[in-house]
Amino acid sequence: MTEGFAGDKKKGQSLLGPLERRFIDWGIPKVPKPILSHHLTSMTLLWSIGTVLFGWLAVENRVWLHAMSVMVFAQWLTDSFDGSLGKYRKQGLVKWGFFMDHLLDFLFAGSIVIAYSFLVSAKWLEFLFLILLLVTCATMAVSFLSFAATNQFQIAYYGIGPTEIRIGYIALNTFVYFVGTEIFSWGVPVIVGLNLVAFVVMAAQTSQNLWRIDYEANVDGAPRD
Repeated sequence: MTEGFAGDKKKGQSLLGPLERRFIDWGIPKVPKPILSHHLTSMTLLWSIGTVLFGWLAVENRVWLHAMSVMVFAQWLTDSFDGSLGKYRKQGLVKWGFFMDHLLDFLFAGSIVIAYSFLVSAKWLEFLFLILLLVTCATMAVSFLSFAATNQFQIAYYGIGPTEIRIGYIALNTFVYFVGTEIFSWGVPVIVGLNLVAFVVMAAQTSQNLWRIDYEANVDGAPRD
């Protein structure tokens, strides 16, 4: 029996997941009828453009970091509501929604890294931002590749999911606004290091899980090349 598509069913629970779920369930019926799920999904393109623009403007005036935080909040809002709204309105855009929603998530994650890269001038820090962009994309790819192999879509690990990460961005913007961009000289290496460790752990755990699945699926109990 072939499993049905499970891209709309997330595995794993973030720390704020239950609270977020209650807020979404409360808000979905209040969304104006002309607004549909694909409208909310597409808004991430606008939030991504705004994030890059405000990051560039923040080079001259750090107050624009607050506008960047607004983009992060707006992206959380539309990204959280789009899938649930589609189910509530019975639009049926399950596979299209999965594809476009997460394609734009990639774009938004990249736009944040690009926006922060404007705030440094040292070449070695610019290089670290390139590494961070690569690690960020690779980390997201782990979830999608694992889903392709298992039909289980996991985006939260150890209680940390997209919502908690967005809160981290807003907190960072606020902190940088008050203390200045000098913290990037030590903060960026720390962030790159933490993201690299997280990627290695996620990739290793996923690899072990898929190896076990393949192993158990073999009749003779031995993995095949």
